[in-house]
Amino acid sequence: MSLARRSAVRALRLASATRAIAILLLACSALPAMAQRQRLTADQYVIDADLNPAAHRLTARVRVHVTALDELATLPFELHNGLRVTRVLDANGKPLPPSAIERVTAESSVRVNLPSGLAANQSTFLTFEYEGVLNTADDSPVEGLKLAHIGEDASYLLYAGRWFPIVGYGTNRFAATMNITVPNTLTVIASGAASAPRPATGGKVTYTFTQTTPSFPGTVIASSFAKTQLTAVGGIRTYFTQAHAEAANSWVQTAQKEQEFFSSIYGGAPSGRLAIVELPADTVPATWSPEIIAVSSREIGAKVNYRLLANLIAHQWWGVDVSPATHNDFWITEGMARYSEVRYVQEVAGENGFQEATKDMEVGALAHDEVPLAQAGKLDVFSPEFQSLTTDKGGMIEHMLRWYVGNDAYNKAVRAVLQQYANKPITTQQFRQALEQASGEKLTSFFAQWLEGTGAPEFKNKYTVYRVSKGFRIVGDISQDLDLFSMPMEIRVDTDGKSETKRIDVKGTESQYSVETFGRPRKIIIDPNNWVLKNSAELRTRVDILRGQQMVAQGELTDALKEFQKALDINKNSSLASYRIAEVFFLQHNYQAAANSYRDAINGDGDPKWTEVWGHVQLGKVFDVSGQRERAVNEYRQAVQTNDNTQGALDEAHRYLQKPYEPPVTQQ
Repeated sequence: MSLARRSAVRALRLASATRAIAILLLACSALPAMAQRQRLTADQYVIDADLNPAAHRLTARVRVHVTALDELATLPFELHNGLRVTRVLDANGKPLPPSAIERVTAESSVRVNLPSGLAANQSTFLTFEYEGVLNTADDSPVEGLKLAHIGEDASYLLYAGRWFPIVGYGTNRFAATMNITVPNTLTVIASGAASAPRPATGGKVTYTFTQTTPSFPGTVIASSFAKTQLTAVGGIRTYFTQAHAEAANSWVQTAQKEQEFFSSIYGGAPSGRLAIVELPADTVPATWSPEIIAVSSREIGAKVNYRLLANLIAHQWWGVDVSPATHNDFWITEGMARYSEVRYVQEVAGENGFQEATKDMEVGALAHDEVPLAQAGKLDVFSPEFQSLTTDKGGMIEHMLRWYVGNDAYNKAVRAVLQQYANKPITTQQFRQALEQASGEKLTSFFAQWLEGTGAPEFKNKYTVYRVSKGFRIVGDISQDLDLFSMPMEIRVDTDGKSETKRIDVKGTESQYSVETFGRPRKIIIDPNNWVLKNSAELRTRVDILRGQQMVAQGELTDALKEFQKALDINKNSSLASYRIAEVFFLQHNYQAAANSYRDAINGDGDPKWTEVWGHVQLGKVFDVSGQRERAVNEYRQAVQTNDNTQGALDEAHRYLQKPYEPPVTQQ
């Protein structure tokens, strides 16, 4: 991993749980950049894989049944660049000539040229034999992220790692039988019904997993898990290492509550089994596959990251059970998983938590809203733009639909989708039809506005208050600059007594309204419950900060500073913008500038609250690096006095009170 990416991971450490989920989806749910219209399907796999942890080597033989959707002479498959294909056999078991196998490293792909090609709708079997060393991120399909690794302590072969030849990543559903051979000291977890491990030669055992329902199996995790496993109602089981065994119970209990909540909305879980599996710390924060939730060891603790877990569990319905038909339909499942997470926040954290989670989605939705969501497939699918659109804007569209058609009709529609399209892909048109049928509403204008258009309104409200015989009448005008905008919205009038709320239709650039109250109006709020995606100075500040964070993650520190400065231009007291600027200066070893910005963060608007405690911790590090130990100790003590242990801030402060901070050695 490059220094810039390692630095970015640290810089993003204090991002919200929601943003962490978006980042992990960048690796785990994205589609390959090479994909266009799918011309080949693969519906059945038999995978025989032998893992040699001591040599970090994978040796595999894969037989796959494929069907051409168009006439094809060349069959494209995605495959990890670290794996070398030794032979490809045709349906009769005859080896194809080496010249028929073409490796395209820029696309992490292998192309097989068939002598006779395939006619449209013609099927055949191919068998791939290949091997390779999987130990670093150097040849990963996603630059800088290790998605496949064979190691002595643990091995993981994530579906996103393309460790077997696949087509239509994320859209092509398939069944699979996987025979995974490992040393007998390891336990293997994968999707599908598992048979008892069978002895193999050389002190190894073979695990077999059979996934008969077409879905997205292909994630395999092998490790020395703790002997004691916990099973809860609903078939939830943990596979944690001994170091995290004590956390297993809290994770199971939280997962059980979340699964029950989603079942109450969507119907029973797609499977009676769910494994929560620990991943090593050197890969993505988390991922999902049928019947599996995999979470990095660095995310596991006694305090469960319930938002991360909720998002992953929701993917068992939205991703595993129902999947997108094309790149442009990805917003349905990613948006539904994201909004499911937010709805669970509403369940456990109440309306305040729900509002904050909704704002998180709004920020992501507005961060890269230059391309219509209906055309998201045109983007580089590993980019922040694609992720923000499909995940956050997709989630906001679900949120607005719930308001637009009503809670009961919305829940009825999503249940109907899950029933009608169980184990199938779904298109945007089919999703819309299900909503229209359940609600009786024509959603042509809604989908045209939010999926085929870009931008969000910024509302201005002018009004006059009149005294009338029974109280007061407010006559107002709501203006915004989107000529074709049309949405029902709420207006709340806070008075000396009871607040009054009225639902009105806002259409075009000017919309009039009239509200009567008994008490004297004190405050008028447009969309008080935040049901509609809209722009504001507060959101623009947060959007600029998010864009800056994404640039830091890509190593573009100079451009990131420009984005953070734009946020400060909007809100000069933004603690978060100052903190992010300080982080960049710290990464650049510009310690005086970093110290100034950390002080600005501490003395700013205090939003979010953790900027104070971490500002003191980081300022202490600046003084330690500068050889001013007394001043450093003073900052660490001030951090402790905040009594705020967000992301382990107090633990870090106590550690550096005992021993001065030393910057890590830079690796060239």
